[in-house]
Amino acid sequence: MVSLLLGLVLGGAGVAVAWSLSDGSSGGSAEGYRPADDARAACQALDGFDESKYTTKGSEGEIALNRYAAAGALSASAAAGDTEYQPLAQAIRRSQDRHARMFDFDEKAKKDLGEARRICKGL
Repeated sequence: MVSLLLGLVLGGAGVAVAWSLSDGSSGGSAEGYRPADDARAACQALDGFDESKYTTKGSEGEIALNRYAAAGALSASAAAGDTEYQPLAQAIRRSQDRHARMFDFDEKAKKDLGEARRICKGL
């Protein structure tokens, strides 16, 4: 449980740093960097994420934990590179923040996950 909380705190800090370093402009920030690639990768991670397995012991739980964290990190990277992806990153972050406070995927966390998944369908 402690490592889970530590992972969520570090993930949230990473998101905050990425957004604080972003100048809010649209477009890639580094030559050759394509934010759309990170956004699609975040959606792929989210697509394979099953919140019902998040607290499962063993590999299923580890996969769920890592996919959720990856979706947050990749969406934050995409948003830092292009403001078009901020709604996706914000929806995932809200879900992660809610889960970190409640230690559960309550209706609000699930609603934010649903919003992120709807955004992904439009990419």
